[in-house]
Amino acid sequence: MSWGKIFLGILLFLPASWTKVSRMNAAIDLAAESYAKTEYEQAITDHLALMEGFGYVGTELDFDLGLSHQYAEKPDEALGFYDKASISADKILASFAFNQSGVIQGNKEEYEVALSKFKSALIKDPFNEVARHNYELLARWMQRDKERKEQDQNKPEPSDFAKRKKAEADRLVEQFRFKDALTVMQEALAQDETVAAYQEFIKSLEEIIEIDEK
Repeated sequence: MSWGKIFLGILLFLPASWTKVSRMNAAIDLAAESYAKTEYEQAITDHLALMEGFGYVGTELDFDLGLSHQYAEKPDEALGFYDKASISADKILASFAFNQSGVIQGNKEEYEVALSKFKSALIKDPFNEVARHNYELLARWMQRDKERKEQDQNKPEPSDFAKRKKAEADRLVEQFRFKDALTVMQEALAQDETVAAYQEFIKSLEEIIEIDEK
């Protein structure tokens, strides 16, 4: 075989690989562009094309697909991709994948699961301030909600007398006679302990009167 034929073979072989790399780079740019334009359905299509057309895989791609599905309002599909991204060797990427999963679970009112996801995000990256904020905010809300439910369970069932006095106080409030309304409720409470079912209403009257007197 002459050197000319070998050289020609090399020239014929290299452009094919160059073309594939060039096409893959173009596909990557296209996926990034569609996401940047908030065209999330198209971003999903473009990112999946990288996987199916070029065998392009990785936790970064999984995270991008998670974001695209999340913003395209496909939370269940997004969770699947975030689960894949959360096992990334890149702890920062894994942390944000856990955080985004927590956001979705919180929106689905799966609060215990969401809190666990935010906690996992902080374990992966203790400096993830977004996850820390979400964890602390949700933890506080869950504690207050628990306390509120416990208070509701302990509230007495108001008697007919208590209901009548509450209705009387409501009419006074409509006339902006907050002191009179408070007096009605306080006197009623002294006579009937079930008036305590309206303790929050009584407290709000006290706060209004306090503000008015300042």
